[in-house]
Amino acid sequence: MVPAGGRTGLREWFKRLAVPHQELFAAEVRRESGADAVPLADLEARQLAVVAGRLRAVVHRTDGRSPSVEAELFDGTGQVALVWMGRRRIVGLEAGTRLVARGRVAQLGDGRLAIYNPTYELRP
Repeated sequence: MVPAGGRTGLREWFKRLAVPHQELFAAEVRRESGADAVPLADLEARQLAVVAGRLRAVVHRTDGRSPSVEAELFDGTGQVALVWMGRRRIVGLEAGTRLVARGRVAQLGDGRLAIYNPTYELRP
């Protein structure tokens, strides 16, 4: 005999199997961030935002003018570039690192979104 809620639990388990991996990751990031993080897919230019996710790539630019550290933050719904001007390196920032960042969103000439010199907290 199946308990009253037994079939519902099984149904939810099967629904979860059908959810794309990125959506599950996005929900996990929002839950773990403990912040009022905005899904990256919902970001708009000129918005002051708190974002959370995992760094996909980190690039240290030292060519030419001013050095900078650029990182691509991904949360399962979208991505945003995080750019720290005047920095050659930031200890702890590497691909795979989870973090929460705060700052004003800018739109780049190619349509991508970026946050310049955000404040940030590394997450385990």
